[in-house]
Amino acid sequence: MIGSIARRPLEGGEGEKRFRIALAQLNLTVGDIDGNVAKVIDWTLRARERFQADLIVFPELTLSGYPPEDLVKRADFMAACDAAVLRLLRELPHGIGVVIGLPERKDGARYNSAIVLRDGAVVARYHKHRLPNYGVFDELRYFTPGDAPCVFAPLGGGGEGEVLTLGLTICEDIWHPEPIAQSRDAGARLILNLNASPYQHDKPSLREQTLRARVAETGLPIVYVNLIGGQDELVFDGGSMVMDASGKVIHRLPMFEEALGCIEVDEDGAIRPGDGIHAELLDETAAIYRALVLAIRDYAHKNGFKGALLGLSGGIDSALTLALAVDALGADQVEAVMMPSRYTADISQLDAAAEAHALGVAYHVVPIEPSFTAFQQMLAPVLHGRTEGTTDENLQARSRGVVLMGISNATGKLLLTTGNKSEMAVGYATLYGDMAGGFAPLKDVPKMLVFRLARYRNTLSPVIPERVITRPPSAELRPDQKDEDSLPPYPVLDAILEAYIERMEGLEDIVARGFDAPTVRRVIRMVDLAEYKRRQAPPGVKITPRAFGRERRFPITNGFRRELLP
Repeated sequence: MIGSIARRPLEGGEGEKRFRIALAQLNLTVGDIDGNVAKVIDWTLRARERFQADLIVFPELTLSGYPPEDLVKRADFMAACDAAVLRLLRELPHGIGVVIGLPERKDGARYNSAIVLRDGAVVARYHKHRLPNYGVFDELRYFTPGDAPCVFAPLGGGGEGEVLTLGLTICEDIWHPEPIAQSRDAGARLILNLNASPYQHDKPSLREQTLRARVAETGLPIVYVNLIGGQDELVFDGGSMVMDASGKVIHRLPMFEEALGCIEVDEDGAIRPGDGIHAELLDETAAIYRALVLAIRDYAHKNGFKGALLGLSGGIDSALTLALAVDALGADQVEAVMMPSRYTADISQLDAAAEAHALGVAYHVVPIEPSFTAFQQMLAPVLHGRTEGTTDENLQARSRGVVLMGISNATGKLLLTTGNKSEMAVGYATLYGDMAGGFAPLKDVPKMLVFRLARYRNTLSPVIPERVITRPPSAELRPDQKDEDSLPPYPVLDAILEAYIERMEGLEDIVARGFDAPTVRRVIRMVDLAEYKRRQAPPGVKITPRAFGRERRFPITNGFRRELLP
């Protein structure tokens, strides 16, 4: 579709016309249509007042939030999105164009759309061409792909002689050559790309490489506007950027923060920063840490929890989770509970108390010996006194789960589980015990990354005792227990898991990398057999290319056991 929006342009040197485009990098909430509309109006006013912007660009599916999932299958939800557009047409200020994303219905089909609003009218409309249907994305379940370009002219009436024209695209479109080439062929001199691109540790560099490839193919600059915020198992990192026709990033908004930026475009499509903002990308460890913090904050706040609590064991996983929770919510909103048993080491209790004191959280000690003994006695007639081994270990973990859920129910605080990806992968966790809770911040964080993140957090302020980082990990469910009694050393385990889970390699390929065949076979078997546990785990934020949950989907009942063959 071709439309136009008119405004008197800025005058540059020697009569040069300039046009200001604002980038609105927002934290939107899925389903909160009224709240999202209010943000669009507020940030449009900011852009006009702060930058005298001619146009402001918002992220993908601005009105519904991303991903709306089956909400778009509800007629009342789609009607609410339609009504939101009418409200915007009435309430948006005149004299500035507004580009928003929304789900739309037309002729019995649903589209992932972008529209341009100006002075009380919809002046351009685009339907997303490429609908991702891999990993965490299910857009073919919800939307019909579009096939027509949308080019609109912001510097005049849109008639003959118009100099600058802008092309609209949405997220996945930028990962393929055809949509942008189609916009170029329709006359676009600059591309606007609305995004809801979730974070994973390698994504920032991949996005930049992808934009550079599109620029090289078409010679067109790209304005890339991304969402930020946590949404269930996803976290969006922002990092909105503008790439010029040479492939150079000339403007970048900060990661994991709401931000408003501005660029200037001349009549030939040449661009320059309009606000002096140029944030640097965070290094990988810092970015992952910020992603986890934002995910906890938004999950708690957007779901109405009154803070968070967790079991603090004196080990590294719970220590890191506590630091993340405090950084996300504030010390006054977080509680930590030490639940010692007959097997809990004195140094674990000392270290847990030290962590809680360093972070300034409410700290409770609730021994589980009475409940553990009671459960043993209750089960004795049924099990003829045989509760030793795994049964006893799990009774301790489940006693702790009952304590923590009781506190969560009474306080309205979100219970954070503390298990990491390595443990979840091999089933080194107890259903209804340490897996009990509402959100799992470390669910996609392998154990070796846990160590790295703990050391990173201590560079900000020393809150995790060094001994917690250097001690051999232990569940402390039996005398002198160490994780390596049940698992390969974590450097080996994580390397095997990365090959099997992230890269989908089989037994032969992993062994060919130099790993011991019996160890690889054992690890693969543990991963496969633990699928039923993972299916019952709480949601946790994705930070790797293949997170457990909606991204890695394997059957629980599964007769394929290739790793057991000789």
